[in-house]
Amino acid sequence: MCTGNFTDDFKRDAVAQITERGYPVKEVSERLGVSAHSLYAWKRKFAKSASGDSDKDAEIRRLKRELLRVTEERDILKKVTAYFARDAK
Repeated sequence: MCTGNFTDDFKRDAVAQITERGYPVKEVSERLGVSAHSLYAWKRKFAKSASGDSDKDAEIRRLKRELLRVTEERDILKKVTAYFARDAK
């Protein structure tokens, strides 16, 4: 497991995978390289502050995730376009 300091955004996103998206703690733990114990601790911490979490912060996190997804899709499309452009010559 990876040890280190994680940002609060990373922790909130990890907790959201468990609480909002319904992924099992074990799966998230393995995928992110974080101990299940840490995930449970983050879940307790951010569940308390979730009620005070502003709508702006949640919207910013959502938009960052969407931007990442759209950027990845764009990069894939660029590669595909270059591939087919090369074959068309």
